[in-house]
Amino acid sequence: MNGKQIQEAKQAIRERIWMLLEKERAVNANPEGRIPAFVGADAAAALLAAHPSWQSANVIKAVPDRAQMPVRARAFEEGKRVYMAASKLAAQKPFYLLDPETLAISPREAAERHTAARYARPVDLDEMPHVDLVVCGSVAVNYRGVRLGKGAGYSDIEVALLHEAGLIGSSTLIATTVHELQVVDEELPEAGHDFRVDLIITQDRVIECSPYRRPPGIMWESLTPEAIEAIPVLASRRP
Repeated sequence: MNGKQIQEAKQAIRERIWMLLEKERAVNANPEGRIPAFVGADAAAALLAAHPSWQSANVIKAVPDRAQMPVRARAFEEGKRVYMAASKLAAQKPFYLLDPETLAISPREAAERHTAARYARPVDLDEMPHVDLVVCGSVAVNYRGVRLGKGAGYSDIEVALLHEAGLIGSSTLIATTVHELQVVDEELPEAGHDFRVDLIITQDRVIECSPYRRPPGIMWESLTPEAIEAIPVLASRRP
């Protein structure tokens, strides 16, 4: 498939999953166009917290989506430092540092993206330490770890930036929390800039995927000039 065909195939699957989640009342809000805020997100966060990769992690990079809010809250509550991406990576410093040692707010407040944007310290890549665990959201994911996001591509850019900056390596685990209905037993379309996840955590189980796959950095040819200009951290690094 060419690039256009891959995007069309991805979108068809997203729409199918969004409709299924709504039909089965497995979401807390209209999921269309979003990472679904799924029923059971707290249970999935608890299962992730029981995994050895979580227990050994001190620094976590998490997405700002509502579905992963329980993950961010639990990390903050357990004293872990959380780096959360700014909305659409549109800030000059594209990540927020949620540090339990410096933020005198509750874990739930810290995990709420609008609160974090107000109180947390913005940081650039060169201010970040090595990341022990990456947590992302997904619309659909299969047993090989191939995932579909909501279609904007921000998670792929975040992971590529971290990899390029040496903040994650090929052995750094990437986890996604999803509803059981989002786990599919089928091939999913995949582009060259897409990363795969190592762990899938639902409200009921943990699925370990292998082998992992991720690009070594930003694949500039996959980005339009408009997309680069809209993200300062990319515009400043454009070759």
